[in-house]
Amino acid sequence: MDFFHLYLPIAGIEFNWLVLLAIGFCVGVMGGFFGMGGGWIVTPALNIFGFPMPFAIGTDLLHIYAKSIVAVKKHAKLGNVDIPLGVLVAIGMMIGVEIGARIVMFLAAKGLAGPVIRYVYMILLALLGLYILYDYYRATRKVPAAASSSKKSPSKPGLAAKIQHINIPPMIYLKASGVRVSLWTLLIIGILIGIMAGFMGVGGGFALVPAFIYLVGVPTAVAVGSSLLCCIISGAYGGFTYSMKGRIELVAAIILLLGACIGAQIGASAVKYVRGYGIRFLYGIMLLLAAISVLLKQLKMAHIAGIVVLSSALAISGIITLYLVKGIISEKG
Repeated sequence: MDFFHLYLPIAGIEFNWLVLLAIGFCVGVMGGFFGMGGGWIVTPALNIFGFPMPFAIGTDLLHIYAKSIVAVKKHAKLGNVDIPLGVLVAIGMMIGVEIGARIVMFLAAKGLAGPVIRYVYMILLALLGLYILYDYYRATRKVPAAASSSKKSPSKPGLAAKIQHINIPPMIYLKASGVRVSLWTLLIIGILIGIMAGFMGVGGGFALVPAFIYLVGVPTAVAVGSSLLCCIISGAYGGFTYSMKGRIELVAAIILLLGACIGAQIGASAVKYVRGYGIRFLYGIMLLLAAISVLLKQLKMAHIAGIVVLSSALAISGIITLYLVKGIISEKG
């Protein structure tokens, strides 16, 4: 075992701590910027580099909880967190996370957890990425660039408007988001995304952000900040339930967190310098790259998969950091 490798006793494997640090930094940047805990990168990345799938899921959920706290504080200062929205959706998510975790344990007992979860990742990431890129293309053709802002979407999606008109009491007015929606709508969204979170080892932000934007009608920047609040609560519960099942590698989670704490500050600060649809474009690209890396892992091309997922994450993180630097220079100029 050389200096850059450490033995993880619970998972029973050796792992390069520099890779863990790099993964943590990248998901910190992207988590703060895109409004997700980073599990859609961390879980497949850990699995690609050698973690058994249940350990990848449990370790990532614990890391998501701690890392999201840093990003939420930053977004709260910018006024991008709708607390009632985040708390109500998170209540539903805790129920869903437990359901998802029990499904993973069942698959692990049958020896099917790795391939089944990878296929789910491939399909979901690809579909979400393609849809978001399509929406970006459609919006930028119809909406002048000046009409977009990081604080408010150019127009409310039709589906969101229909859902807001579902008047099943009690109805909730979300002041920070400027929308009125049924409590049951928020709880159902939370349960469904919670199942996904517990099953895939994610905070749920990569699905929460589109759900808040397209189903509830929340402005992009507020959707980002509020989804991170959900990630804190769902990550905390997910970490707890997976630790009770003996599927968390604490040392790895701490190293991931060290990188993420730095990255989250960069990502959350960069949001105010990018238009709403600019955020969505980068988000869609990264989702597709993550899907490709999972496919390569499933095709037994783990080395290439590792290069794809890590290099693409570093590249996107670099672009986000550049946005931040340019924005700060413009303000000072």
